[in-house]
Amino acid sequence: MAFRWSRWSPQLALVPALIITLVAFIGSIGWTMFMSLTRSKRFPEYFFDPSEWSRQYGRLMKDDGWAIALQNMLILGIGSFLAIVFGFVLAAMIDREKRGEGFFRTIFLYPLAVSLIVTGVAWRWMFNPSFGVQGALHSIGLTFINFDWLSNADTAMYGIILATVWQGAGFYMALMLSGLKSINTEIWSAAKLDGVSFWRLYIEIIIPMMKFTFLTCAILLSLGVVKAYDIVVAMTNGGPGQSTWVPAYFTINAYWVKANLGYASAAAVVMLAITGLIFLPLVLLTAWRERSREARVS
Repeated sequence: MAFRWSRWSPQLALVPALIITLVAFIGSIGWTMFMSLTRSKRFPEYFFDPSEWSRQYGRLMKDDGWAIALQNMLILGIGSFLAIVFGFVLAAMIDREKRGEGFFRTIFLYPLAVSLIVTGVAWRWMFNPSFGVQGALHSIGLTFINFDWLSNADTAMYGIILATVWQGAGFYMALMLSGLKSINTEIWSAAKLDGVSFWRLYIEIIIPMMKFTFLTCAILLSLGVVKAYDIVVAMTNGGPGQSTWVPAYFTINAYWVKANLGYASAAAVVMLAITGLIFLPLVLLTAWRERSREARVS
């Protein structure tokens, strides 16, 4: 009896977590999909109507606000890729200069400890034309410099990108530094003996060896871009106009402002599909690496 209990106790300990996952995660996804096929407005309606599929999703695809949100998501993703670039540069510098590694790693990781809301508010102050960076520069005579990006629809997204890169570069630096530490030290020694230049060493040897680290960073960045909401609300609240709308902001706005739960659910389902398309390559890549490792061992 004791043997059987010791055998099944780990599985029984996982039952509460499994129930929570089924109800709170999978159940919520199923409920949202169902709501997207109903006429739900402020409150849910539990009357399924097959015609609502074309109505809700067709309307979504024709909505200019949704088109702007998808375009801004793409712009944010491309611009935020600079966080990975800066993260790799910082990691390479720290890895080469061993002195003060712990200090600089802590400094560059510090923005990660600040929430996106705090980051957004801080950068909104910095972009304020009166008492932000522009005001400070104008006070010393540099009146030709304009740094009021958030008040201009053409530059507001670039301000959000700048704040996002500042907040996330330290996180990707930590991942890159971990990847650099995993490279065999003999490779560095051999490259040094062969007289390989600094740029060739990183471009032709180090970066190709870290391709899985870069891929992991890119997927994590993409997932963060799809669900971006906090920093947009803190910095611009979607303005000026609809110039900084992103899918998550559009979804929340569809429910709380337009009072349309069915429409908001349709937008959320499309976001889920986009997330799945991004996450699926990571799952397939992980499975492929595990199979390759098992094949080498056997």
